[in-house]
Amino acid sequence: MADETIGIVGAGIVGLATAREIALSRPGTRVVVLEKEREVSLHQTGHNSGVVHAGIYYTPGSLKADLTVRGVSLLREYCQDRELPYKEIGKLVVAVREDELGRMNNLYERAKNNHVPDLRKISKEEIRELEPNAGGVAALHSPRTAITDYPAIARAFAKDVVDSGGEVKLGFPVTGITNVPGGIEVASGQERVRVDRLILCAGLQSDAVAKLAQDKQEPRIIPFRGEYMLLRPEKTGLVRGLIYPVPDPRYPFLGVHFTPRVDGSVEVGPNAVLALAREGYTRAKVSPKDLLGLAAYPGTWKMAAQHWRTGIREYRGSFSMAAFMKDAGLYVPGVGASDVVRGGAGVRAQALDRDGTLVDDFRIHQVGRITAVRNAPSPAATASMAIAEHIVGAVFGNVFGDASAS
Repeated sequence: MADETIGIVGAGIVGLATAREIALSRPGTRVVVLEKEREVSLHQTGHNSGVVHAGIYYTPGSLKADLTVRGVSLLREYCQDRELPYKEIGKLVVAVREDELGRMNNLYERAKNNHVPDLRKISKEEIRELEPNAGGVAALHSPRTAITDYPAIARAFAKDVVDSGGEVKLGFPVTGITNVPGGIEVASGQERVRVDRLILCAGLQSDAVAKLAQDKQEPRIIPFRGEYMLLRPEKTGLVRGLIYPVPDPRYPFLGVHFTPRVDGSVEVGPNAVLALAREGYTRAKVSPKDLLGLAAYPGTWKMAAQHWRTGIREYRGSFSMAAFMKDAGLYVPGVGASDVVRGGAGVRAQALDRDGTLVDDFRIHQVGRITAVRNAPSPAATASMAIAEHIVGAVFGNVFGDASAS
């Protein structure tokens, strides 16, 4: 319907990409983005490693796989058009032990099914040609994997929204969502904004905001902090491109890896430790409310029972640089605790089902006139423009009907 007002909660990269897609594809539709912070992209987008994933890891046919492959091409074109950083520096997924070769080969077949461009298996000798300082017995080489600046992209998306007649309303923490005749009223304290339809892209707060919209309780968001080390400036030349481990299929995390950034620095990490606050970017940040929410949810305890050994190992790395760098040294031998300094951290909004399952794929619910993005994990930044297309199709094409879907 023309001349509608569409509200979007959340000015991270997914929310802004969705707002932009609506503003550009549906003339006459007014878009208003509602964001609790005073700037856009302060949370997951602003703490992103900057990698543009090629689609190596994701289950063929899954929403994550399809949207990532589509998203890469859209993002590359957008960055070229806007003269934003986009550098194809390539990625090695390295097997450091013979017993990892089976998993690496399975990953290769998965990536080929996802049509990852120019991917190939390479030998130990070929690894050294690409990365003279890297270890490993074999690897997958993805030459088209890139790095970019996601906060800059998010700011560009926000500008596109405003230039198209939309609004990005900052300092608007959502405290209420109410269905009213013919639309929805969104409250922030005493302030009200009325919209015809509402899309929730609230990231770390996605389950809390969805609860205001009367969506079902699951999945819940469990915050995992990912901490990074930085190679000392005199050591950055040891790494040319992205160097990743073969991932453990039990977890949605990719393991500690080496990541060159567009500013010339090189990150090592992240680990994955349970944060004690939704926005717990440091160990000192503790939210009693968030902790009570974690403790009250049955899925938290079921997850802990399954993965407590891994959790202890990750926490050990959080407190000890030597422990953190032990695994990293397998991929770039000789690099240790003396070669790094503590860097920044991000918090991943990891969705968790009641049975303790870590939700891996994107998950989107439809509740009447409200669309709730309940899980948009990495590579959501890579896939953001394709996710936006998908959401707009769901909202205006009624892809999901009126029932919740995932």
